Amino acid sequence: MTHFTISSTSAEHGVNLYTLRNAYGMRVIISDRGAAMVSWWAPDRYGREADVLLGYQDIERYIANPAYFGSIVGRWGNRIADGRFTMDGVDYQVDRNNGDNHLHGGESGFHLMQWQVQPDPEGLRMTLVSPDGAAGFPGNVLASVLYRLDDEGRLRIDYTATTDAPTPLNLTSHGYFNLNGGCDNICDHILSIDADTYLQVNSKLIPERAAEVAGSAFDFRQPAPIGPRLSWPDEQLKIAGGFDHCYCLHREEPDAAEPGRHPQALREVATVYDPGSGRQLTVSTTEIGLQFYSGNFLKNVPGRGDKPYAPHDGFCLEAQAYPNQINGPEAEAVILRPGQVYRQTTVYRLSVRE
Repeated sequence: MTHFTISSTSAEHGVNLYTLRNAYGMRVIISDRGAAMVSWWAPDRYGREADVLLGYQDIERYIANPAYFGSIVGRWGNRIADGRFTMDGVDYQVDRNNGDNHLHGGESGFHLMQWQVQPDPEGLRMTLVSPDGAAGFPGNVLASVLYRLDDEGRLRIDYTATTDAPTPLNLTSHGYFNLNGGCDNICDHILSIDADTYLQVNSKLIPERAAEVAGSAFDFRQPAPIGPRLSWPDEQLKIAGGFDHCYCLHREEPDAAEPGRHPQALREVATVYDPGSGRQLTVSTTEIGLQFYSGNFLKNVPGRGDKPYAPHDGFCLEAQAYPNQINGPEAEAVILRPGQVYRQTTVYRLSVRE
């Protein structure tokens, strides 16, 4: 049986914090600004607690949140090439906030919005209305996320959304993890990803082709430490300054007779283990893609301590559709239409190896 409690703190700078607790004292703190995961306190193998999420020292930094720490991003997680797409014969231009590209919802992204907390007996539910024209996207969208923390250390995120006009939609959680609690970088973390292929990118980090992971730095089908791979002589690593690539997860092929979005069964897709602390993070999702980001652009980003973050101080595993998929052959699968319901579930589980 799942046991949890929710508590809230008073608003500071217009931001409220909510704490999920399980029966063993694990705590996840979530902000209503961006529906962001602010902290996740969890024990190591000796029972010593630490916060395994990167974040800001001051809550007001979450108002702008340039690093997207812990937030729900949308309407489009990841990049859209040149901020352009064509849908139903109509050309659209959305915010270009990452060079020529659109990134993570642009200037009206979900990470910048004040989410509304709704009563729910199962956990912490937050909702958001994204108006027609936000960041250039069509249609009014009603989005909802439900956070649940259980006694097995599983933080489950259930997403739903509806719209009154066709619109691309690709939501994800942008939590930065460091399983040693921030006492060192992530280079000793041991990663495994259940994927045979990944998406190679161009100089603007837009996917160009799918490539086999076999024989490359991107092969994490067997557990391997992250740090040594960062120095492999691979042109893709040079382009991104490390890992910032989407893995094509194993999936059932969609039924061609039923166009549109077909969520996969919830299945385990990745594991990260920190030998020093014994903490292990397991990721399960219904999505087809998993963006592995090794914190390449964290240089001088303000953190919790007395010095800023450095590259590779944290990692992200963002479950989502493929980057720029709206401009590819599977575009229909990322278009939400009136009468449809967007659904996604991703589960992050923290445990300890002895």
